[in-house]
Amino acid sequence: MNKKILIAGFEPFGGEVINPSLEAVMSLPSKICDIGIRKLSLPVVFGKSKDVLYNVLDTDEFDVFICVGQAGGKTSINIERIAINIDDTNSPDNEGFAPKDQPIYAEGPDAYFTTLPIKKIVANLMEEGIPAAVSNTAGTYVCNHIMYAGLHYASQKRFQMKVGFVHIPYLPSQVLSKNNIPSMHLDNIVAALVAIVKTTMDEC
Repeated sequence: MNKKILIAGFEPFGGEVINPSLEAVMSLPSKICDIGIRKLSLPVVFGKSKDVLYNVLDTDEFDVFICVGQAGGKTSINIERIAINIDDTNSPDNEGFAPKDQPIYAEGPDAYFTTLPIKKIVANLMEEGIPAAVSNTAGTYVCNHIMYAGLHYASQKRFQMKVGFVHIPYLPSQVLSKNNIPSMHLDNIVAALVAIVKTTMDEC
């Protein structure tokens, strides 16, 4: 059976015109080492983003689900280690909702650890000259929400599906009017995502 990966990025939010995560995801090839790549755009909306993801996961079987999100101010590709069972923010999502201390699943575990080989991914990215690090917090915004949702889905319905989240810096065009804010070129981000796929599948 052919291997398939679902890779998702987010629509713009927070006043930005673009979101580097979606730009990078949509720039990926349709196949990496004969592994089929399905690309998905997610809304930056609590609840709705999870529904969009689950609708896709329910219609096809994927070996891996990786979500990519923007982390303005970061200097490297950050591979998230853990997702926690909480939605909490002072910044409303794209539909104006700002949950406070709300569990994603009332009966869910406090947290899930990613099932991606995060240390190996970071090592391989660094070998390719792409700054990378393991991150121990995906925050409590929609990024953490969707990482937790993906891992919860796998734990309930798709035990063999690997799930993880990648935070990426701004693109250079986003920081033209922001003083001393780091960025990364799109080509480097796309190369990083390709390397992450190859390392995760460990067969290319």
